[in-house]
Amino acid sequence: MKNIIPKEKDLRTVHKNLISLIGPRPICFASTIDKDGNSNLAPYSFFNVFSAKPPILVFSPARSGRTNLTKDTHENIKEVPEVVVNLVNYEMVWKMSIASSPYPRGVNEFEKAGFTEIPSDLVRPSRLKESPAQLECKVQEIKEMGHTGGAGNLVICEVLKIHIDEEMIGDTGYADPRKMDLVARMGDAWYCRANGDALFKVDKSLAEESIGFDRLPEPIKKSTVLSANDLGKLAALESNKLPKNIQSEIAINLDLHKKAKELIKNGQVEEALKILTTT
Repeated sequence: MKNIIPKEKDLRTVHKNLISLIGPRPICFASTIDKDGNSNLAPYSFFNVFSAKPPILVFSPARSGRTNLTKDTHENIKEVPEVVVNLVNYEMVWKMSIASSPYPRGVNEFEKAGFTEIPSDLVRPSRLKESPAQLECKVQEIKEMGHTGGAGNLVICEVLKIHIDEEMIGDTGYADPRKMDLVARMGDAWYCRANGDALFKVDKSLAEESIGFDRLPEPIKKSTVLSANDLGKLAALESNKLPKNIQSEIAINLDLHKKAKELIKNGQVEEALKILTTT
């Protein structure tokens, strides 16, 4: 294992390691205005949602590691404590990157990047028309983590109104990840796209206790056929799915394990467990 003690390393080394390891990171494309009404638009990948009641988002426009200057976003929300968080899909990503350039204060990145400003309903900053979803927020608190280059500034926001493109709504009535086609940041210049084969489901009941890996019979856990994810799917079944009359010894049958693996691949996990625990 490579070991790193952040206090013993320079900022670049620490930053590069963190953004290479922590990912994919969702992107907050933040729209703000200054006290004179000048619009600003900038992307931040130190971002996520942290509460539903109240609905809270947090993002961090960190100080520049090169100049130690704060971002225009940071300065704007001190003057006007409101922000629109616009989500970023694949169709927007290259133009979004243009908005991340270090333009002088007062430059309108909507115009620089070729985006369209549309009025918000409850806050003063504009929404981004091209975004598949926009969240109007009021800033509750700015928590400054330090005063040197690389220090974050946590912007804690309460969501006041959510706008979702009707075309993004799926059969469930909520935004469908397959339609949203969102992008996220990785390390260096790398991004990832939440689309196609990159999307997969992990179906598991959150209301019922799972079987747990520890309760799977040893011959199943020691299978040379079943993968770690196969075993995880078996162990994630609801506890009452595990037969109560399992004998202490279950013979290892490779053909049976292969059949179970195919069933798991086809989503028939309960059926796979049944044949694995039947002697």
